[in-house]
Amino acid sequence: MNTKTTAITPHEVSVIPATKRSVRNGGQLKESTNLRIAAYCRVSTGDESQQTSCTKQKEFCTGLINGKEGWMMAGIYADEALSGTSRTRRVQFNKMIGDAMGGRIDYIVTKSISRFARNTVDTLECVRQLRQQNPPVGIYFEKENIDTLDAKGELVLTILSALAQDESRSLSDNIRWTFQKNFKNGKPMINLKLMLGYDSGPNGEWVINPEQAEIVRFIFERFLCGESANRIAQKLNKQGKKTVRNNSWTSGAVYIVLRNEKYVGDCAMQKTITKNFLTHQSTVNKGEAPMYYVKDHHVGIISRTTWDRTQIFLQAKAQRKREQAKRNADKAKVSPISRANSVLDNLYCSHCNVIYLI
Repeated sequence: MNTKTTAITPHEVSVIPATKRSVRNGGQLKESTNLRIAAYCRVSTGDESQQTSCTKQKEFCTGLINGKEGWMMAGIYADEALSGTSRTRRVQFNKMIGDAMGGRIDYIVTKSISRFARNTVDTLECVRQLRQQNPPVGIYFEKENIDTLDAKGELVLTILSALAQDESRSLSDNIRWTFQKNFKNGKPMINLKLMLGYDSGPNGEWVINPEQAEIVRFIFERFLCGESANRIAQKLNKQGKKTVRNNSWTSGAVYIVLRNEKYVGDCAMQKTITKNFLTHQSTVNKGEAPMYYVKDHHVGIISRTTWDRTQIFLQAKAQRKREQAKRNADKAKVSPISRANSVLDNLYCSHCNVIYLI
């Protein structure tokens, strides 16, 4: 039996290009048209060189977007003098993400990963959050040539984000080392503009501000005369006096003054520390890091006798509070039966041999 083999003529296949953005293996950022592109710029400090850097970032992104066919400018978002380790205070960054989530942006362009964020978690969370939109929103990191809508890009992005975060950690360690070196040499890092009673002199020396110093002396004198912090605050407010931040006085603000060794001329350094370089949250140093103390560092506003007496009064007050708290705690531990018996004892009349009912 003879069989004939018939050749199959291949059919002509037409390619229908994708019209909707999706996460796939690259190319779509260059191929897509009518993309609304937003730019994000950031500098971490407010000095002049950084301001120039921010201007250059804006110029670069504007030129990049306007120079691409099919790209349309959707706005420039810029945060100045803000760290990239946290997005909490980056107003423009959060506004940009909100606009992207609201469907007003198709792609975000930024100079590099470190300009976008120095926190790996923040970077990846934003990338994945935007990728889940319908249609997804992409981020293009120009320096690293990474498109987040490229399925192959996330591994590279994760590695580079981790490197950017570690660079920030290293910078934080260097700053901490510089501070501690200054502390060891008796050089405090204090902004005297935020210090009631003192101004900074021509050479950085501490100069007493006479008007503010009177407030400091008033607080110590009235406290040693037996007035409460709340009463002192009320008197200061009645006199129209303000704190160094131009706020009304509170008992808490009064206690801050009473506990501040700088008013006697001493200077304690590294009373607070930053445990997490990502959050930059400052906490009280409870022994996690060394502290440095310089006696007679500058001219005091109050005498040493006034300072010592004030601290004794404060310690006695704190001790009374601890004792009262202990008594309250012991009272709370008394059983319900004991409390009931105590109530009955109070209502029992030994003369009449009766229990009064309420």
